[in-house]
Amino acid sequence: MANFSRTWWGQRFLTAIEQITDPGRLGRGRSYARGNKVKSFIIKDGSVKAEVRGSVNPYFGVYKEPLYKTSIEFESISKANWAAAIAFIASKASLISRLMLNEMPDNIEDAFAKLDLNLLPHRDSNFTTQCSCPDWSNPCKHIAGVYYLLAAELDQDPFLLFELRGLSRENLQKELAKSPLGQALSAELTAQQTEPEPDTSYYTQPLTTSAPEIEQLKDFWQGEKRLPQTINAPPSTGVSGILVKTQGDFPAFWPKEQSFLAVMEEFYDRVRDKSSAVT
Repeated sequence: MANFSRTWWGQRFLTAIEQITDPGRLGRGRSYARGNKVKSFIIKDGSVKAEVRGSVNPYFGVYKEPLYKTSIEFESISKANWAAAIAFIASKASLISRLMLNEMPDNIEDAFAKLDLNLLPHRDSNFTTQCSCPDWSNPCKHIAGVYYLLAAELDQDPFLLFELRGLSRENLQKELAKSPLGQALSAELTAQQTEPEPDTSYYTQPLTTSAPEIEQLKDFWQGEKRLPQTINAPPSTGVSGILVKTQGDFPAFWPKEQSFLAVMEEFYDRVRDKSSAVT
């Protein structure tokens, strides 16, 4: 499973699929996904369509490699249930803040469970699968292979979970922004994204001033007032992490397996501890 998904939401998706799918067919599906047998893969309007290369089997009269068409259509959550789910999410600062920062809360499924709903598939009725292959079992190994590629896509965009269940990322963000907490966070995000003001010069222009006349060098080096014996440390100021958090756990420029946000949190903690030690 780790070869196809490195995020917790992708792994939970695979765990949910493995609980309702035959292990043997999932094993063959992993081989298909690993062997690059999926030639095309498209996600659109809550459905997944793919073309998967089959196997040559002279025993059954298959002498040329076939190409099977597969589809996975997820059951959409009704508008009324989506409205209830959004209202509940919008009332929880820990959920709405992360979703509006393009992050997936690790307890998002608990929020749906409180409304007797589920975001991840929990049973066969949550989606419909079809394949043009002659295999009588559904899902077949070709569909199982598409499952694992879908988990890899979820790694890149966890909001596909919402889209597959009938709500696009744009509509989710729009509805969350209507709530009181969403309006406050939107105002903060807008303030952080103000356009820079252009300057008249690329370099700082020097300013000429007349030097004061000094009668003795001692006055120049020592000055009229002595420096204070002790210097008070400047007050600590909080640094907003919104710009960092908007990148998400695995932004495009981040090649490592560890979460980008986790690394940045550890980095800021170290800088804070060293600053405290200096002061």
